[in-house]
Amino acid sequence: MITDATDETIRYTADVVLFAAGHVLLIKRGWDPHAGCWALPGGHVDKGETSLDASVRELEEEAGIAILAADMRQVGAFDAVGRDARGRYVSVAYTATLPALVEPTAGDDATAARWWPLDALPDLAFDHAEIVTAAANR
Repeated sequence: MITDATDETIRYTADVVLFAAGHVLLIKRGWDPHAGCWALPGGHVDKGETSLDASVRELEEEAGIAILAADMRQVGAFDAVGRDARGRYVSVAYTATLPALVEPTAGDDATAARWWPLDALPDLAFDHAEIVTAAANR
């Protein structure tokens, strides 16, 4: 067991890139880091959950949109050192596409939720612009 200063706790999260009609769904973060910034819906994977289960849950909690796990496709794992100011975070991102825009409802730690045109995205928190690009290129 390593016990020196190189120890680091790695946290496991899931993010969702939801597309519809040339738009992507974003939430406004209510908590630091990046409070008040736009980001993808997502969050920590809870005990007993898979990242896929967490992505479905977080989307519904933060934006009020329910998607079946079977409709999600994995984009990839994002684990760059320094991607989160709170420490080491590894996120597995998922994507899905709706046939039309549906009205989101902000909840949980999101203060707002809305659709943004893919060609006019705001600055995004963390590495979420990279995740959106990866999902769009799938």
